[in-house]
Amino acid sequence: MFEVLGLLMQWLHIASMATLVGGLIYARLAMTPASEALAPEGRDALGERAAAAFRPLAFAAIAGLLVSGLYNVMVAPGHSLRYHTWLGLKLLLAAHVFATAILIVQPMRHRRPRLMMSACVSGLIVILIAAYLKRIF
Repeated sequence: MFEVLGLLMQWLHIASMATLVGGLIYARLAMTPASEALAPEGRDALGERAAAAFRPLAFAAIAGLLVSGLYNVMVAPGHSLRYHTWLGLKLLLAAHVFATAILIVQPMRHRRPRLMMSACVSGLIVILIAAYLKRIF
């Protein structure tokens, strides 16, 4: 039973990360440039509708990452100082992605593209650090 729970938590963590970071990357690198062909009113309307559609996914992904991440840390004690240092940096960057995602999905955000780009960069760095942590553990 414990192995099944561990597997489900690992899946939840990866699926939540893919949803959050992947959604941000798609929105910034595909939707934003494509919406530039629209009139300003249409562009704003599309941005608002896309943010409203992504809102429940973003909140579910953040909740999934928090639950599965806490589980993963709690079941694997005994890490080195180097591991905890990198984990701390990863958590700070993840907090940046979470906060930015929450801001992006709020109505009337005029700097959405800029916010999305910063969250994309932080999210990709989080993934890089996660891969490194997996290797050193």
